[in-house]
Amino acid sequence: MSKAQNDVVITGIGIVTCQGVGKDAHVALLTSDKVPPTTVETEKFKPYPVHPLPEIDWSQQIPKRGDQRQMENWQRIGVFTAGLALDDAGFKDDLEACGSMDMIVAAGGGERDINVDTLIVNEGLKRNDRELLLNEKLTTELRPTLFLAQLSNLLAGNISIVHKVTGSSRTFMGEEAAGISAVETAFHRIKSGESSHALVGGAFSAERQDMILLIESVNAHAIGDWHPLWSRKPENGGGMIMGSLGAFLVLESRAHAEGRGARIYATIDAIEGDRGSRDSGKFEARLERLLASAKDGEGDNTVIFCGTTAIPDLATREKAVLEKQLPASAIRGYAGLSGHGLEGQFPLGLAFAALAVANKAKVPPFDATHEKPMNAGARKAVVTTVGHVRGEGVAVLSAEA
Repeated sequence: MSKAQNDVVITGIGIVTCQGVGKDAHVALLTSDKVPPTTVETEKFKPYPVHPLPEIDWSQQIPKRGDQRQMENWQRIGVFTAGLALDDAGFKDDLEACGSMDMIVAAGGGERDINVDTLIVNEGLKRNDRELLLNEKLTTELRPTLFLAQLSNLLAGNISIVHKVTGSSRTFMGEEAAGISAVETAFHRIKSGESSHALVGGAFSAERQDMILLIESVNAHAIGDWHPLWSRKPENGGGMIMGSLGAFLVLESRAHAEGRGARIYATIDAIEGDRGSRDSGKFEARLERLLASAKDGEGDNTVIFCGTTAIPDLATREKAVLEKQLPASAIRGYAGLSGHGLEGQFPLGLAFAALAVANKAKVPPFDATHEKPMNAGARKAVVTTVGHVRGEGVAVLSAEA
């Protein structure tokens, strides 16, 4: 593929999952010749397993204790990971570049007041007028200051304060689709010349009772012991195991990156998100359309980082489309290693993909029973994310040389 000055390239990667902090831990995982180990917490939120946050020294990226204290973990993870990406791209101490850098963040709602949630659920067991009950409790029990400190756009605000990224800023909400839209928007702004460099990504804290309740309320959370991603069955619960994680990327136009002599991990060749009904073949037809751009040059050096939720029926349908449309490619369901990260899921897949193609990785199977080995190092990568309720996205990445 010929190189163009408005190509969108990845020059910085910040990544945190249960597998470790920073890109080196994850490159080791992607280039290993063994199925990577699983890190999962099964006791703390029993019967719900989660992939926990690794040990982190927050002060490495958030030096002021006051800044650390006023953030909950979902914000700390994002600010820390954004700092890793800026460091990796060589922008951390470049105040001029950070001052003109666009920032696009995918973030969910902040931490909830668990005591109030518990009170409402317990009272709801005793009364039938639950709409009235809800209004009563919302007017008497909530602390507005708690929610002001937890607004979704405060992740971007804290990144601006801590890392001095002060160009345009926007925040997307909407679970997995928010992560897809954030990266897609950054891609098109750079491709069209509206932006030259951007920080984009998302973060998620899984170790929250309110998030576990949210996923379980739609019967989507796995229960009991951990099972490999493609092996989860309805009797193991809903299939999803959440993960505390963050992934931020620095995207640049090729002209901007080459102009400053930056190292380029990968080029994003195409990216698109969509949503709609999943009934009667509509999901399959939509996913096939999104994957059309991935077919060009597909071969045994192509790896698919599949962001499946592992909800059994949905995962089976998703994998069938991938195997039909990209038969030569090796599928890797990465939530089996990291857990599912809602807003951070799609950016995480892009981070894995960029590291894989940059290192020509023969990515080991993450679920040895259901994923085939790679015969060649990765030169092309496809990233997919299918939301647990709605929203689908696909990105196609290629190696530099």
